[in-house]
Amino acid sequence: MLDLGRLRALHAVSVHGSVAAAALALGYTPSAVSQQITKLERETRTTLLERRGRGVALTDEAQHLATAAQELLAIVERAETTLEERRGKPTGLLTIGAFSTAARGLLPGVLAALAREHPGLDVRLSEVDPHLSVDLVTRGMLDVAVAHDWDIAPLPSPEGVEQAVIGDDHCDLLVPEAHPLAARESVRREDLAGERWICQPPGTVCHDWLVRTMRAAGCEPHLAHQAAEYHTQLALVAAGLGIALVPRLGRGPLPDGVRAVAIRPAPVRRLYALWRTGAARRPGITVTVDLLRKHWAHTA
Repeated sequence: MLDLGRLRALHAVSVHGSVAAAALALGYTPSAVSQQITKLERETRTTLLERRGRGVALTDEAQHLATAAQELLAIVERAETTLEERRGKPTGLLTIGAFSTAARGLLPGVLAALAREHPGLDVRLSEVDPHLSVDLVTRGMLDVAVAHDWDIAPLPSPEGVEQAVIGDDHCDLLVPEAHPLAARESVRREDLAGERWICQPPGTVCHDWLVRTMRAAGCEPHLAHQAAEYHTQLALVAAGLGIALVPRLGRGPLPDGVRAVAIRPAPVRRLYALWRTGAARRPGITVTVDLLRKHWAHTA
């Protein structure tokens, strides 16, 4: 009989694309994941991973086995959900994924409350890109994800995944204190033509929102600097190198030399909690979603 833990390791490699990423998601070392795969190869008498440059790729047999592993893990999850529901209290392992500013600005309070109120629940947080959240929940690599969308890029709603709105995260225009716009109470998007922007890299929802919104306002944005971390963007604004659009969640106090100016209409990104339909009755998920909403009410 195939070992479920080893199948879980193979499934994680198939989802995350590498042994190192799978290890990070599972909370293991890369060496431990490699050992699990090696033992599974001996069990099945099949080569499962092939070297591709500096990484690895799943063989056709491994892809077939990973698909079967996903089905088996779903059955195990349903059984665990039923047991937890019968106990009537949150227990067991619960994996949560959140994008960076939610992991910094919202999750610490939620995780602390879960540890204090539900000691039988083993909660583990991973920081993940928002556009990966839905797929990771669908594939069973996350129990709960905190994701966001903008008006230009609605969050996908695949079959088998449920979602609940946590709240709306407002964004401000941040400018150097010596900037002509710093004295304004608010600006229109049309007022920002010709400005030097500090923004996230291409391929991110926030980058796409900025480009599309400014184009819709009749101007092509001048993207002077690109940085994934909002704290880096704040430092660049403070140095007088451009302006930035930064959400309030996880932003923290503004550094010296930076002013926040409202934009009309106000840019807003909506936060969601996501989980699989098959686990919707699980008490651990129910209390986690409730705490996310409760803490958001105090954070926003």
